[in-house]
Amino acid sequence: MVIQSSSQLISAPINQVRDFIAEPKNLNLLLPSDKVSEFESTDGECSFKAQGGINIHLAFVRKETHSVHYQSGSISPFAFHLTVQLEEQGQETFGHLVFEGEVNGFLKMMIEKPLQGLFNEMGLKLKEYFQQN
Repeated sequence: MVIQSSSQLISAPINQVRDFIAEPKNLNLLLPSDKVSEFESTDGECSFKAQGGINIHLAFVRKETHSVHYQSGSISPFAFHLTVQLEEQGQETFGHLVFEGEVNGFLKMMIEKPLQGLFNEMGLKLKEYFQQN
């Protein structure tokens, strides 16, 4: 299953956006507080409980010039990769999230729409964060 968020134009240079996203603790600032609880982070990973009681564990993999990569950690209910794709536009950055999960058809029906909404909201919060800071 592949889910791609809508693209956002972020008012910051690509290196600032990339470095911000590459810090797992900063992901808490992008998650909707009404749909996520029990956020915890270390230098290389973060975890939280999503609406519906699903534990999500993100482990930082690497950052590249135009992307930041995370993958599922040990307590995630299924294997996945989450990539933040970035494109430089002068002093601004276009960005979107790409989720690739290994799920069966039944689970896909249950999680696809909520995850699409979550990733779109994370993109909007990233845009808002850089507008305010």
